[in-house]
Amino acid sequence: MSGVWVFNKNGVMRLVENPYNQSAGDSSESSSSGGNQQQRMRRKILVHLPSSEVVSSYGSLEKILKNLGWERYYSGDNTDHLLQFHKRTSIDLISLPRDFSKFNSIHMYDIVVKNPNVFHVRDM
Repeated sequence: MSGVWVFNKNGVMRLVENPYNQSAGDSSESSSSGGNQQQRMRRKILVHLPSSEVVSSYGSLEKILKNLGWERYYSGDNTDHLLQFHKRTSIDLISLPRDFSKFNSIHMYDIVVKNPNVFHVRDM
């Protein structure tokens, strides 16, 4: 079973099966441990759903987050290592590594959970 958990408008999560998961249909590859390893190592991308834009830089992500009401948060000690965003209307904080090459699926899912129905994580 593969897919992505998304929030409905009423706040309930549901699993949306991922039609882009090509290795799941290949029984010879998915049955071997190498196929499972390859599937786990597949690179993820963050997609902004309203525009279908793939987030490929912090510049584009920051622009989208600002439009959603997120602001850059500058804390004293972490400015060298982290980019942080917060909303005045909530206690949520998004913390991202300053180096975009270290931006991974954990950070993507954090953004998805804090912005339901706006972002989606997909296999590349």
